[in-house]
Amino acid sequence: MNAVLEKAKTYLDERRGERVTLEELAGAVGASPFHLQRRFKQAFGITPRAYQDAQRVESVKASLQNGSRVTQAVFEAGYGSVSRFYENPRLGMKASDYRAKGKGQRISFCCFPTPLGTVLVATTAKGLCSVKLGSDASTLERLLAEEFSEAQISEKDDPPLRKAVLRFLSGEGGLAQVPLDIRGTVFQCRVWEELRRIPRGETRTYKEIARAVGAPDAVRAVGSACGANPVALAVPCHRAVRTDGGLGGYAWGLSRKKRLLDLEKRAKK
Repeated sequence: MNAVLEKAKTYLDERRGERVTLEELAGAVGASPFHLQRRFKQAFGITPRAYQDAQRVESVKASLQNGSRVTQAVFEAGYGSVSRFYENPRLGMKASDYRAKGKGQRISFCCFPTPLGTVLVATTAKGLCSVKLGSDASTLERLLAEEFSEAQISEKDDPPLRKAVLRFLSGEGGLAQVPLDIRGTVFQCRVWEELRRIPRGETRTYKEIARAVGAPDAVRAVGSACGANPVALAVPCHRAVRTDGGLGGYAWGLSRKKRLLDLEKRAKK
């Protein structure tokens, strides 16, 4: 990575909670503001200011998980008021709920067999929050319980959603209209949105996706965003592949990724 960009990132990392202007950052690393802004976004997928915003959100989340009070966590992260923090859409749930690791949140799930093995789908009142793929329901249920350790989780069949997933896997329908309730950084959300634009039966390389989201140098970050995808199938990260034609990675196993791509290609014919 360019030494100037690494220096800029380190400068911001060392000043978490502070508001560093672009002019200050450029002066600290010896670059012009315009050049630094453009190169930083190419490398990391977001501007220096958006990077600081993401840092502050992560700082609040970490403090809340460690038991800090909401007001304390928000002000320590550099927000001028609690209301300013709540204006930020990246947290995905109220700060008090996040501190409690989902305590008070109601999540229902169901597991069912598919051509890919067992699929678990979980929803909140707002939409789909988790889709997991595996070989047995008990393992997937344990993973869900770990992900939402303090939420009220109950098993409840969801025939419309189950039918939608099965139709998707048979090539007869899509999941684009299923509402989602997921959280991610600004960059992750941009990658997930781009993944949802890839037509069934087609793939895009990590490099093509990076270019599409305006961060051509952030190829590895795209791969990380794919790995962090909480709703397999609904956000089709399986359609992201390497430039050399290799499958790349997949949280639910490369053999399952290959089977999924084969299913989609056959359904397209």
